[in-house]
Amino acid sequence: MAKQQQEVRDLQEGSYVIIDDAACKINAYSTAKPGKHGSAKARIEAQGVFDGKKRSLSQPVDAKIWVPIIERKQGQVVSVDGDDMQVMDLETYETITMRMPEDVDASPDENIEYLEMEDQRKII
Repeated sequence: MAKQQQEVRDLQEGSYVIIDDAACKINAYSTAKPGKHGSAKARIEAQGVFDGKKRSLSQPVDAKIWVPIIERKQGQVVSVDGDDMQVMDLETYETITMRMPEDVDASPDENIEYLEMEDQRKII
């Protein structure tokens, strides 16, 4: 998995983080003041990018955490077959078969945007 380390204090809503070995997008980020016995804590509420599961994490703000490297790419729909569709990447011209989300209505020759991390892909 392509990832890099970052401090928890540098995270913000809308950025990505790895929780339980899954790439997640941060929905809520809050911090608590430092107390008598420790440093400030951050609470992160996130949702899995590729699986949709909700996850939460509580860490000190000066702790290091892994952040996934997710690429945003452009593609063109080549064909649609039931729930699957073939998409051609507009940079590499590679053809990829992806499952079509329920809320997306795509037709051939339509340009789409998708997220890619290693072998996982999701249509936006």
